[in-house]
Amino acid sequence: MAKTTVTKAAKAGSPRMSDMALKEQRWGRLFVAAPFIGFCLFSAFPIVFAFVASLSNWTGTNSIFANFNGLSNYIELFTDSRFWMTVGTTIIYMIGIPVGMILGLLIATAMNRKIPGVKILRTMYYVPVISSLVAVAILWAWVFNYDFGLLNLIIQAISGKHGPNWLGNEFWVKVAMIIFMVWKGLGTSVILYLSGLQNIPRDYYEAASIDGANGWQAFRNITVPLVSPVTFYLLITGIIGGFQVFVEVSVMVTNGGLNYSAATVVYYLWDTAFKHQRMGYGSAMAFVLAIIIFIVTAINFKGQDKWVKTID
Repeated sequence: MAKTTVTKAAKAGSPRMSDMALKEQRWGRLFVAAPFIGFCLFSAFPIVFAFVASLSNWTGTNSIFANFNGLSNYIELFTDSRFWMTVGTTIIYMIGIPVGMILGLLIATAMNRKIPGVKILRTMYYVPVISSLVAVAILWAWVFNYDFGLLNLIIQAISGKHGPNWLGNEFWVKVAMIIFMVWKGLGTSVILYLSGLQNIPRDYYEAASIDGANGWQAFRNITVPLVSPVTFYLLITGIIGGFQVFVEVSVMVTNGGLNYSAATVVYYLWDTAFKHQRMGYGSAMAFVLAIIIFIVTAINFKGQDKWVKTID
C-alpha cells in the first residue's frame, strides 16, 4: 500500500516521501485515531441518537422506532407554556452576568496594586470557583432560609423587620438565585480581569496622565476597552453556562420552586425526561436549547468587531 502511494505521488510530480516520513505519517494517524474514535463514540453517536429519539415517544425503556412520531415533539414544544416560562426564568438569571462582570472588573482593578495581603485576597475570591457546586448550594440554601437564615438575621438586626422568604416567593427566589450565581462566578471574573489588566502597558496611563486625564477618564477610555477581550470571553461563557443552570435549582428549591418559578430550561428538561420518562420530548427540548445557544453565541461573535479591542 505504501509503495503504491509513493508511486502515484511520483507520477503526479510531487516529491517522493521518505520511509521516515511515511512512518511519522502512520504514527500521526494512529495518535489522531484515539480522540477521533472517542469523539464518535461519546459525542457524535449520542447526538445522532438523541436527534432520532427526539422524533419519537421514547420513554427510555420502549423502542424508539416503534414509537416514531415525526415532528410532534417539536410542535408540542413550541406551544408548551411551561417551556417558555422556564426560558424566561433562565434569561432573568442572566442578569447576573453583567453584574458579575462589573463587580469582577472593579475588584480586579483594586487588586491590581501592590497592597499587603493581595495574594491572600486573590485566593479567597477564587475559592468559590473551585468549591463543590452542590456543597455551596446547600450552604447558601441555609443562608437564604426564611426562619433562621444568616441573611434574614442580618436584615432583622439592621432594620428590625424580618427579611423576605427568599426561596419560597416567586420574585425573591429569582433574586436569591442571581445573588448566588454572581457570588459563585465572581472569582473567575476577578482572575481573568486581573490577568487582562496586567497585560496593559503602563505607558498608556502615563500618556493619559500627561494629557490631563483623571482616573475615571483613564479607566473608561483605556482600561475598559483594552480588557474587552476578557469581557467578551466572560459574556460568551456566561451565556452558554447560564442556559445550562441546573444544580442550583435542584439543590436549593423543591420541585422547581413555588409554581415552578425557579425552574430553568435544563431543570425542566431533566424533570420531563427522567422524572416523567418522556425521553423523546426531553431530547427535542435539548435540541431546541442547543439551537438557541448557537444563535445567541453566533450573534455575539458577529458583533464583537464593533466593541472588542486589542492592544496594538
